[in-house]
Amino acid sequence: MELRDIEIFLTLAEELHFGRTAERLRVSQARVSQAISRQEKRLGTALFDRTSRKVGLTPVGRRLREDLQQVQDLLQQALARAEAMGPGASRTLQVGVFGHAGHELRPLADAFRTRHPGSDIQFREINGSDPFGALRSGQHDINVLWLPVLEPDLTVGPTVLTGGRVLAVAADHPLAERGTASLEDLADNRVVDFGPNAPEYWITAMVPTRTPLGRRIPRGPAARTFHELLALVAAGHCVHPLGEIAARYNNPPGIVFLPLPDAPSLQWALAWSTAADNPAIRALARTAADLGPIAL
Repeated sequence: MELRDIEIFLTLAEELHFGRTAERLRVSQARVSQAISRQEKRLGTALFDRTSRKVGLTPVGRRLREDLQQVQDLLQQALARAEAMGPGASRTLQVGVFGHAGHELRPLADAFRTRHPGSDIQFREINGSDPFGALRSGQHDINVLWLPVLEPDLTVGPTVLTGGRVLAVAADHPLAERGTASLEDLADNRVVDFGPNAPEYWITAMVPTRTPLGRRIPRGPAARTFHELLALVAAGHCVHPLGEIAARYNNPPGIVFLPLPDAPSLQWALAWSTAADNPAIRALARTAADLGPIAL
C-alpha cells in the first residue's frame, strides 16, 4: 500500500464520508474511491460497508485502521526526529512576549535548547497596539499571544501558559482600598485603548466591551506598550485588566494589582506567520506540545 493510499484510507476511516475525505485531502472523490477499491481488491475483502446513507468500517477495516495508524504515527515521529536533527532546526528564534512572560517560559526554552543543541531563544517585547506586526514583518519568528488568534495568515500552535487576570489601578484609587475588583467595576472607569492595529476580537478577549450586566466599558486614553499603559494607570487616567503574570514581576510605584475573580482564565499560545514556517519553529512547537502548558 502506497503512503498516499494509507493517508486516504485513514482519513476515510475517520470521516466516514467520501466527499469530506476528498475535500480534506484536496483530491477528487473518484481518487478516494479508486484507492479504496484497489486495496479491497488486493486484500480480497471489503474495508467499508457502504449504503446510500452512510459509510462504516467492516471488522477487517477496523483492524487495518488500528495497524496502519501505528505505522503512520511511527513514520511521523521518525520524520520529526530527522527534521529536528537537521541544520534547519538549529538557529536562534526571536520569540515575542508581553512583559516578563519570558521568565515563566524558561522551562520551555531550556527544553528546546536541550533537545536541539545549537538552537536558542531570544525573547523580544510585543507592541500591544500591534500584536501581529512583528510576525508579519519577520522581526519575530513566534509570538506568545493570548487566545483567540483568528488571523488567516497566522498559524496558532500549542498553548504554553495559562492563568488568571488582575486589574491594575492607581494606588490611591478607591478600588485599591477594597483589595479586589470585578468586571462590573470596569464600567465605572476607563481602560486603555490600544488603537486600530489590535483587532477588536483579540482586545475584547482581555478587555470586554461590556460588563456581565451589559454596561459599556469606556476606552481611552491610548497606549502602545505595556510601560505606557502602566504610566497611564499610575497617573489615575485609567484602570486596565492584565494577565496575573504582571503582578508577579512588576511592583511599579503608584500601582496596585487587584485580583479579578470573575474574569475567565487566559490561555497563551505560540503563533507564527504561516508563510515563514520552518523546521526551527516546528521544533519549538513540538517541544511546547510535549511539555504542556505552564500554569501561572
